[in-house]
Amino acid sequence: MFDNLQEHLDRALKVLKGQGRITEINVAETMKEVRKALLDADVNYKVAKTFTDTVKEKALGQNVLTAVSPGQLLVKITHDELAALMGGTKEDIYLGGNPTIILMSGLQGSGKTTFTGKLANYLKTKKGKKPLMVACDVYRPAAIDQLHVLGEQIGVEVFSNKEEKNPVKIAEAAIKQAKDNNNSVVLIDTAGRLAVDEQMMNEIADLKKAIKPNEILFVVDSMTGQDAVNTAKAFNDRLDFDGVILTKLDGDTRGGAALSIKSVVNKPIKFIGTGEKMEALDVFYPERMADRILGMGDVVSLVEKAQEQFSEEEARKLNKKIATNKFDFNDFLGQLQQIKKMGNVKDLMGMIPGMGKMVKNMDIDDDAFKGIEAIIQSMTPEERNKPELLNGSRRSRIAKGSGQGIQEVNKLLKQFEDTRKMMRMMNDKSAMAKMMKNMPKGMMPKF
Repeated sequence: MFDNLQEHLDRALKVLKGQGRITEINVAETMKEVRKALLDADVNYKVAKTFTDTVKEKALGQNVLTAVSPGQLLVKITHDELAALMGGTKEDIYLGGNPTIILMSGLQGSGKTTFTGKLANYLKTKKGKKPLMVACDVYRPAAIDQLHVLGEQIGVEVFSNKEEKNPVKIAEAAIKQAKDNNNSVVLIDTAGRLAVDEQMMNEIADLKKAIKPNEILFVVDSMTGQDAVNTAKAFNDRLDFDGVILTKLDGDTRGGAALSIKSVVNKPIKFIGTGEKMEALDVFYPERMADRILGMGDVVSLVEKAQEQFSEEEARKLNKKIATNKFDFNDFLGQLQQIKKMGNVKDLMGMIPGMGKMVKNMDIDDDAFKGIEAIIQSMTPEERNKPELLNGSRRSRIAKGSGQGIQEVNKLLKQFEDTRKMMRMMNDKSAMAKMMKNMPKGMMPKF
């Protein structure tokens, strides 16, 4: 996500590294490079110029504290302005109304139907709502079928009528059914349309007028960069939508849409899509995104993702097993499966401060755990419960059964044992204290 922009900004902000003080000359030189980085990311020229002018003005008005270098100060100002540029604070979707009616809009291929499914799943699992998805794309039967497939996948009801060609009538019938069935939210998926297609734009304007949605969301493919911003402006002029959804942020995203769209249309980004899975939807936090763009990681989001998957009760049970040295391969496999649910492994690693650059050029497959899972699943229940039983002949059998080499099996067993020892030590305060006491002075962490 935003790898090129992150790299270019990092290079630009290094201009001030080691400088004793901020001057108009060195700030101007840095901002020139920052502006180039933003333009290369397909950020609107006026937005890029205003941004760098603001950062320069604020930097020149600051006195550098002895504890803070000029480079650090400029990074702080740049971070704050990036967050402000993207909206400053997160904006929630409106969930009032009985039921709440949410209308999707956007170009064809922007990911509206997939997002409709993701939002329905989010509202059901995280907000406790009972959503109804409505197929109002009367031009593409595949879109209707896709919505039904997604509905079955996430356990959400879908309303459709392939015989009816008027989206207003379909939406009105769906809203009536939602009221009868006590659905709390109605999500209306519409056909993709070009802003220059007057007939299609009139159609969605008529739909808005007829159903009076509580929330209109504009779904845009973030990989289209500045074109996405221009399209958003044209749609906003006709629909006056309430928020923007950026999809496909896990792709080769340059960043122009995310950084420009709020300034151009003055509407907040509310969600971002980061993959094909129904769980791959995140609330948009401008400050956290600024952290990630500047390579600072995003620990808060990482912790929140972890909390969604790991309950306190599970943590207590696991701690008890670790303390009594009963952590086994069933527990190990369970932890792997929970981590997989958190999202793309490379993106998760990128949320750890300092890891973004390290994993940038690494090829980390989403199926990176497949080999490990195959090895564990090739063990007998007794072997999983008692890893100490795994002698040479058992390891050979497991290697053949899992399709992995004996080296991979041995490597996993060593990693498992090392993990178990570390967990036990972390759980044993006296052992930790002893380790810290015996640690060489130069290796002692500083707080």
